[in-house]
Amino acid sequence: MRPPLSLVVVFLSFGLFTACTTHKVVTSGGNSSVCGSSLVAKAPIEAGLSWGRRTQYVSLRETRAAVGGGMNHERYDDIEENPFISVGEEPRSTFSVDVDTAGYANVRRLIKERMKIPDGAVRVEEMINYFDYNYPRPQGDAPFAVVGEVASCPWEPKHKLVRVALQGRDIEKEHVGSANLVFLVDVSGSMSSEDKLPLLKESLSLLVSELEPTDRLAIVTYAGAAGLVLPSTPCSESDNILRALDKLSAGGSTAGGEGIKLAYQTARKHFVQGGTNRVILATDGDFNVGVSSDSELVDLIEKEAESGVFLSVLGFGGGNLNDSMLEKISGRGNGNYAYIDTKKEARKVLVEQRAGSLVTIAKDVKLQIEFNPAKAQAYRLIGYENRTLENRDFTDDEKDAGEIGAGHQVTAFYEVVPSGEEFEQSPLPELRYQTVSVVPVDSRSDELLSVKIRFKQPDSDRSNAVAYVVKDDDKKFRNASPDFRFASAVAAFGMTLKGSEHINTVGKNQILAWAGPGTRRDPYGYRREFVELVRKARM
Repeated sequence: MRPPLSLVVVFLSFGLFTACTTHKVVTSGGNSSVCGSSLVAKAPIEAGLSWGRRTQYVSLRETRAAVGGGMNHERYDDIEENPFISVGEEPRSTFSVDVDTAGYANVRRLIKERMKIPDGAVRVEEMINYFDYNYPRPQGDAPFAVVGEVASCPWEPKHKLVRVALQGRDIEKEHVGSANLVFLVDVSGSMSSEDKLPLLKESLSLLVSELEPTDRLAIVTYAGAAGLVLPSTPCSESDNILRALDKLSAGGSTAGGEGIKLAYQTARKHFVQGGTNRVILATDGDFNVGVSSDSELVDLIEKEAESGVFLSVLGFGGGNLNDSMLEKISGRGNGNYAYIDTKKEARKVLVEQRAGSLVTIAKDVKLQIEFNPAKAQAYRLIGYENRTLENRDFTDDEKDAGEIGAGHQVTAFYEVVPSGEEFEQSPLPELRYQTVSVVPVDSRSDELLSVKIRFKQPDSDRSNAVAYVVKDDDKKFRNASPDFRFASAVAAFGMTLKGSEHINTVGKNQILAWAGPGTRRDPYGYRREFVELVRKARM
């Protein structure tokens, strides 16, 4: 059943997706559409949710992954791929940064377990941003450096592939203030399997071993009710903290909302001015008691985030993973979202990248790309479908956007149709009351696009702006940097898994060939693991 037309008009006016109660269910036999208010009793369908400081609406479709022919209750947003946009119609593209990496780790788990991969599980930008790239460090007091590179597009050589990237500033350990952390741990019955609570306890123990004696840590748990298992304790008493973690056991229903309130209350009580104040939520996201719907939880997290306490979300396990909700609340809580499927992944997130996961250097980071019509006639942002913003949101300091942690990197790709290349697009309708004039542009300019960035300091509500230019030196893909080629291969793999209409002729061998040069610099083996993942995937 589709909503009334009046609702459709309202939804579109906010620039997002039209809400509909039709849900896509992926089964081992194919796709089918189901209309209704709910597909499973404990997973109500939400038509609308709070987005920033305004209420906007998205289409939330529940996608279930097939496991060995049976059904599970994993939930993913089903978001349509970004289309090509005419530069003549709209020369600007605006989006929020995304430093989440959960999408890649979860897809890796699905491939290894030979499960069907729902389209909504594949967030291409999170796959690209999972990997570390050799970007130059920021100079001076700048919170990040901006990197641009252009080459021919490997899957459509007549097009250009543009990489725009940010490299966050590293912070030396002695310059990081004390940490005030609260572990918010799901100990409900759904967390009993080995890949959930047992792995969770191992993972958080790794982080405890990295904290300084002057840092403080509390543990809040929730099942049928929320409880303070360990009051805020100095990490000089790490043995007591580890014992409290080790004693956690699973059982009961999931009152996640009450746990969130208690965790933030505990963090506020021990707030460290100039330090790191963060709640670390570890869960499968299967909230089913009290405040449990996506919209209610998003509203709750958004309200709590106003206290200046940031949020990290760690997803665990499969079968009932609520990826849709975990991604939403991490964004609204000024935070990040990682998926932990192995102890190695826990070490990557909580040890190797601890500063980026815990220390925020810039918040509400937005990018606005403006294309030169003399060089580009159309463009397509690869990934970031649920991070796109209206152009007017770029200068609106009330509009929420993503955060960048210390040392974090953000990479985005655009596929660009050069001016003069054959490209099918609908002609713009003529205007009755005015004519459209084209401002003359110097076609000899080598500027392909400009990059504008707005961001706030972690403790500020006013944004700063910087601008950069990306030039096109007509480089062939084979001459691009190894990092560019590797990231392109990751993007191609993600698009192939999603069944993208823009890359339907690409196979495994091509992806492996593009990735090859970029696997030579691989100190932790993550890129070699990607190569094995491509070989194992069913494409």
